[in-house]
Amino acid sequence: MRGEPSCPKCGGRVRAPGLFADSWQCDAHGAVYPLQPVIPPSVEALGVVVHRAQVPVWMPWPLPVGWLFTGAAFAGDDRRGGRATAVACSGPGPLGGIGELILVAEELGVGLGARYAGIDGPDPGPYMNVEKPPQAKVLAAGRPTPLWHVAGSPDDRAVFAGEALGLWVWAVVWPEQSGLLMYDELVLTDLRDAGAEVDLLPCGALSPRILEP
Repeated sequence: MRGEPSCPKCGGRVRAPGLFADSWQCDAHGAVYPLQPVIPPSVEALGVVVHRAQVPVWMPWPLPVGWLFTGAAFAGDDRRGGRATAVACSGPGPLGGIGELILVAEELGVGLGARYAGIDGPDPGPYMNVEKPPQAKVLAAGRPTPLWHVAGSPDDRAVFAGEALGLWVWAVVWPEQSGLLMYDELVLTDLRDAGAEVDLLPCGALSPRILEP
């Protein structure tokens, strides 16, 4: 059964635009881009997110060995398109066990990345010390992209954030020690620009992390 849109910042109920407001409204956060129900992992479902996205849909590509695509979500509506995207992947952790990664791309102020990070949002800036060297680097859309550790998140996860293509990019990794994955200079592809190779994407079971941070 298809769920209802929710607030990207808190997961609470949202009201659709009506006579008194032309945007979706959360009682706690005011005007928001509604988080649409999470889409179970399949190539076709991922295509829905890609088609609606106005921001990158980041995916480690190629995926690390043994890793699978495990879910996607976006915040936005039919009128404005997706203003934040989240892609989940799972696979063998660098130190054993299962690791999980959620990559978020979003416009300033949307707050979806902060929710997965487990911090008060909406943006990572106050939690990053950009005067120090970045703790990780990725290659995003062919460009070297520094990522800084985001302080204040729960102990069960590692959080990194930075800027790519003029937008926030977040990497949230469970468990915390699987954050070592981010030191391997992952190559991130914007799936809006990907070709037919996406049809070969290996899909796993839906990640509970993307359902409820």
